[in-house]
Amino acid sequence: MSEEILINATLMETRVALLENGLLQEIFIERYNRRGYVGDIFRGRVVRVMPGMEAAFVDIGLDRAAFIHNSDISLLDADGYELRNDFPPPIIESLRDGQDIVVQVAKDAISSKGARLTTHLTLPSRNLVLMPRNKHLGISQRIEDEEERERLLELLRKVLKQENWDGRGGFIIRTAAEGVEAEELVEDVRFLKRLWGKVEQRIKRNDGVKAVYREVPLYMRTVRDLIRPEVEKIRIDNKDKFGEMVLFLADFVPELDSRLECFSDERPIFDYYGIEDEINRALSNKVKLKSGGDLVIEQTEAMTTIDVNTGAYLGSRNQAETILKTNLEAAIAIARQLRLRNLGGILILDFIDMSDPEHKRQVQRTLIKALGKDRARTSITSISQLGLIEMTRKRTRESLGQILNSDCPVCEGRGTQKSPETVCYEIFREILRVAGAHENDTLLVTASQGVVDRLLDEESNTLESLQKSLGKTVKFEVEPMYTQERFDVVLT
Repeated sequence: MSEEILINATLMETRVALLENGLLQEIFIERYNRRGYVGDIFRGRVVRVMPGMEAAFVDIGLDRAAFIHNSDISLLDADGYELRNDFPPPIIESLRDGQDIVVQVAKDAISSKGARLTTHLTLPSRNLVLMPRNKHLGISQRIEDEEERERLLELLRKVLKQENWDGRGGFIIRTAAEGVEAEELVEDVRFLKRLWGKVEQRIKRNDGVKAVYREVPLYMRTVRDLIRPEVEKIRIDNKDKFGEMVLFLADFVPELDSRLECFSDERPIFDYYGIEDEINRALSNKVKLKSGGDLVIEQTEAMTTIDVNTGAYLGSRNQAETILKTNLEAAIAIARQLRLRNLGGILILDFIDMSDPEHKRQVQRTLIKALGKDRARTSITSISQLGLIEMTRKRTRESLGQILNSDCPVCEGRGTQKSPETVCYEIFREILRVAGAHENDTLLVTASQGVVDRLLDEESNTLESLQKSLGKTVKFEVEPMYTQERFDVVLT
């Protein structure tokens, strides 16, 4: 499997596209006027402890107070190291209003929810993650080869001993470290030691709420986190940022610097590779499958549902094979859409009902295999009798739709609006209320063009009967600025 990374960097935003075999799999967007905060470390202040929820709100200098749960608060020993405690004490024993606290953002603010915080601090580099308040040495579960896991752990122990590491901090070996030698780990250990020293100095300066560490920009995180042996090319269309990335690769991954290119075609890089069209398709709630079936994706604040339909596909043999083929294709497409749209939280997948248990197992195995490429942590259940799979996907940032879209001002995010007929009947009821409370002979109804047209056409008989029963005259006026649901009934 070949991979490419395309980076579009402008004054307003940076966008990164990850392609696998020429097909867009993930898109990352960072806008400079509202950068995300995941990974940033703050010196914050507790503004309110809520014992009933075992949580607290913390001011970290953002527009909205952030949120920390008791399970994300680490207990420290006398030397400042985290204590393992599966049953933490009540939050009122750990935090109090007005207390200063050092926290890291685990999840950005999403919708109406504030940022989620943790006190389990981590600092990443190319091959390692430093846990400055922990003594644990671990390794990414994505490195599956047991011999390689043992080699890397033993290599890290030797490097730490060679560097006279005093034990102040633990490490996790990242997936990107697979196959590396001691030199690369030495560089990472030295870098993280210097970085934590600077962060610690900023923390100790008692000057109120402030950021003490900010994550590097998206284009630098790309070369740090996304470059793997499978990545054949990294193309960026900004010469200045290309220069910065060349220096980074020369320092940390010199063997990969030949894969970095500065894109200089006259056409924008995302247009040249068809990424703009893919992004626009990812904002639709319907995904066409090659077989003729489709997915219908509905994202709400509570959960996301994905419905699988056979569509125009009729199959060549029998109904069971038709359903199986559609569901297998849908399972692969769903895994891609979750990454592409960055859908997280609770998801309900509604596959087409299958009666054969082996067919169900095939679909589930296909979905699990396809999700294996996803860096976000996922958990899925077996297919239920109703053909449903419940799953969760870790959510740390807003989805693609939440970044690029806003709620419709007409329907306010409902996706529908009241029909002209319904609005007409609301107007009739309002006329009855106003006429019963006042003695004026004439009423004026102001509404949209479509509603007024219906009142004077399809509802004309009802309107005439209403005027006769009330003994009042009703006049109409079109207001072009009114939405279909808005109207006024006033006295004249």
